[in-house]
Amino acid sequence: MKLVVQVKLLPTPEQAAALEATLHACNEAASWVSEVALERGEFKNFALRRHTYDTVKSRWGLGAQAAQHVIKKTCDAYATLKANLKAGNLGRPGSKRPRRPVEKPVSFRPQGAQPYDDRMLSWQIPGRTVSIWTTGGRVKSVAFTASAEQLATLALYRKGESDLLQRDGMWFLSATCEVPEAPLNTEPVDFLGIDLGIVNIATTTDGEIMAGRELNRIRTRERGLRAKLQKKNTPSAKRRLRKRRRKEARRAKDINHKIAKHVVAEAERTGRGIALEDLTGIRERVRLRKPQRATHASWSFHQLGQFIAYKARRAGVPVMHVDPAYTSRTCAECGHVDKANRVSQAWFACRSCGFVDHADRNGSRNIRARAWELWRRGAQSTAPAPPSHQWNGAGRRRSITATDARSASPAL
Repeated sequence: MKLVVQVKLLPTPEQAAALEATLHACNEAASWVSEVALERGEFKNFALRRHTYDTVKSRWGLGAQAAQHVIKKTCDAYATLKANLKAGNLGRPGSKRPRRPVEKPVSFRPQGAQPYDDRMLSWQIPGRTVSIWTTGGRVKSVAFTASAEQLATLALYRKGESDLLQRDGMWFLSATCEVPEAPLNTEPVDFLGIDLGIVNIATTTDGEIMAGRELNRIRTRERGLRAKLQKKNTPSAKRRLRKRRRKEARRAKDINHKIAKHVVAEAERTGRGIALEDLTGIRERVRLRKPQRATHASWSFHQLGQFIAYKARRAGVPVMHVDPAYTSRTCAECGHVDKANRVSQAWFACRSCGFVDHADRNGSRNIRARAWELWRRGAQSTAPAPPSHQWNGAGRRRSITATDARSASPAL
């Protein structure tokens, strides 16, 4: 399976200036290629290359490989836009919302990520340095820092392209690694049901509750602090806002990684599969009061589900996604369904048989039962399969990029 190992570069001021000039040139060229693509209606790699390749090389001083990656990056951006439009992520068909992205060319930020292949980037892993192409020539001995696990993964499994990106004044390289996976357990003894929520991030059928009290409290505090600083709008307030950027998201990601690692390890140890709710489209289905909207919008259930799925696939643990309808109202003992069964957020009391349990644990038991029934009927594991070889429409196979792989830390 494909994972991404992200390492932090430690360039000198001269090296950082060369990297910054390279990113600016590549992204400026990509924005121009995007305009040409929209004007001519050409969004395929080789077709668009005929109109832009020579100009990109001469006008921005890019090498042959860099120019090809700029054009390919632009085509991938339009493919992503088309997929988002088709999926309704930019508004329903016929709405005014998708008009702007359709009528205007895709633009690229000056610090946007740029792909590098092995001709443009070489790794010296024992010395923790890289040699990288820039518009000012080859820059050698650019230091990077990584953990022991990351270094081992890079040395053994790195394959494909890497992405150079700048974020908050720091430089990173995201390298694609082909990591081996364990054989799938085709005969699980049972399933470990997991109920996902906001108050309790995850509750298992074993009775384990991963409470979200601390994370929700931090999110509330961060939202209040952001509102206060934005209202002040002073230079010091803006500096503090920049410093706290993505801090909340990083903390939530770290917690989700830890929960996913624990859940998968427990399922692997006991020979069970993992049962999850399929919560696709829940934000569109649910209507909330205004005070609840921010909390619901920041609920990272999809990220946690992705982390569990790819870690499970690496460990050979089957994963089943089931319909979550009425799992919170159904009694796990007698199957009676009643809205009144859910006494409160925390407790479940069946109106038919009198069974009492924690509401989320009762829901996780219903999720496990549905997954086990699907598995007995012959349903396959829904852990993510390896990305199939993608074709660019011109008869040649597209190479693997870091953005194709699943972003994760190998240590988790």
